[in-house]
Amino acid sequence: MAQVTMLKMDGTEAGSIELKDDIFGIEVNQNAVHAVIVNYLANQRQGTQSAKTRGDVRGGGRKPFRQKGTGRGRQGSSTSPNQIGGGIVFAPKPRDYRYTLPKKLRRLAMKSALSSKVEEKEIIVLDSLKMDAPKTKEMLKVLENVKAAKKALIITDIKDENVIRSAANIPGVKTTMVGEMNVYDIVNHQSLIVTKDAVTRIEEVYS
Repeated sequence: MAQVTMLKMDGTEAGSIELKDDIFGIEVNQNAVHAVIVNYLANQRQGTQSAKTRGDVRGGGRKPFRQKGTGRGRQGSSTSPNQIGGGIVFAPKPRDYRYTLPKKLRRLAMKSALSSKVEEKEIIVLDSLKMDAPKTKEMLKVLENVKAAKKALIITDIKDENVIRSAANIPGVKTTMVGEMNVYDIVNHQSLIVTKDAVTRIEEVYS
């Protein structure tokens, strides 16, 4: 098992914690991580884009001009895509971009993302993270104490409104719970800040 130094909110050491190798110490599968990130981004798409085809635009009916004698190319309708005001060829229409991936692949990607953070020493484990009230200054001080990067993801085991609101106005910092974390956010943030209870919860979920 990999051992990681555990920190207090003031940045001092609070002992060490052992991380399970089957979750935090596997060989990183880049293909699985890539597939899950592409899937996540596709599922975020609204799919509301729309343009008119030649059947949707106003016009058509009579022939724009006679077939012969004008010196121009023949045209049968003003809705043709090569006419001004005509329809769009293969126009995009509202659609759902969502698709699902196998559960085993998603779990492998999550374990790979967590393992990569341990391997690159970008994981910070806190013995606890408690705020008496929502205070951005206090959260900034904690991030500075633990030497977190500008882009940091804070993972807690349960929803803590004081922690969420304290970090809400800090650019590059995001908070989430174990049940809502995703591979994209883990990879997209340089520092992964996890509480001791969150580590226990992660090991329970992904064992």
